[in-house]
Amino acid sequence: MPTSPSPVRVVFLGGLGRSGTTLLERLLGEVPGIAALGEVVHLWDRGVLAGEACGCGEPFGTCPFWLRVGDTAFGGWSPERAERMLALRWRVDRTRRIPALAALLAGENVGAGATGWSLEEPTELEEYAAVYRRLYDAAGETAGCSVVVDSSKHASLAFCLAVAGADVHVVHVVRDPRAVAHSWYRQVPRPEDGAPMTRWPPARTSLHWLAQNLGLELLARRGVPVTRVRYEDLLADPARTLGHLVTGLGLGPPPLGFLDGGVAELSPAHTVSGNPMRFTVGRVELTRDDRWRTAAAARHLRLVTALTWPLMIRYDYSWRFR
Repeated sequence: MPTSPSPVRVVFLGGLGRSGTTLLERLLGEVPGIAALGEVVHLWDRGVLAGEACGCGEPFGTCPFWLRVGDTAFGGWSPERAERMLALRWRVDRTRRIPALAALLAGENVGAGATGWSLEEPTELEEYAAVYRRLYDAAGETAGCSVVVDSSKHASLAFCLAVAGADVHVVHVVRDPRAVAHSWYRQVPRPEDGAPMTRWPPARTSLHWLAQNLGLELLARRGVPVTRVRYEDLLADPARTLGHLVTGLGLGPPPLGFLDGGVAELSPAHTVSGNPMRFTVGRVELTRDDRWRTAAAARHLRLVTALTWPLMIRYDYSWRFR
């Protein structure tokens, strides 16, 4: 199924939400030649259909950047294309499809009898990935950048792109699962409308944390370039972590004038979706959020530790949480 490489390289931030992907994307977006796009997987429903705000503050439908991207890629945005992409996502871009996508990536034949997946292969997957590639190319052209960052996070989308032959480098972002579980359990309002963001109980977060991280581990085993970054390392030494990451992506040592020790100077970004930090502009203190150590219930922390310990230890997190 692989097709010719796109002129734009894609850096895909993978991992479970509340792991620091938005922060990392904002920092990468300050590096010359890199454009941060936000969680592109949500562009179709939250951007095209709902008209939610771009990271620059403008509604998606009137943001000059995204208007030009849509015109360049598709001759304009349309509800019909958005609905089609949402339907395709339901068909091909699901966590439970990862085993079949991994088999396709390995060049194996995938039959519905073996996987339970009656995908019209390869038509639907090719169509789905081709739209993303056109979007990435148009965004890179509009921004004047050779690299775009998609912080969609879902391992299944990274697999779809890799199977289709996209020039994608995955950055696997991990954070202590107990911190992630506490963040998902808290009440957080959405900046777009004030409605509460989705909340998960600790057990559910633990299972999602395992599923996404194992999916990205499998992606690396299938030969896709994957670089792991820990949230805690990024906050401990932002310049060193970011410098190593950008250099490892083949972009050379980056100019990091926007960093001053533990402070970053952030400019407006055209991020289509993501956590509330995507709207932040100006000086931002880069400090670890360790409130979970004292604010989370001990029973929740013990439960998450018991459910996630194999990967938790692999990623160098301690059993201790107090």
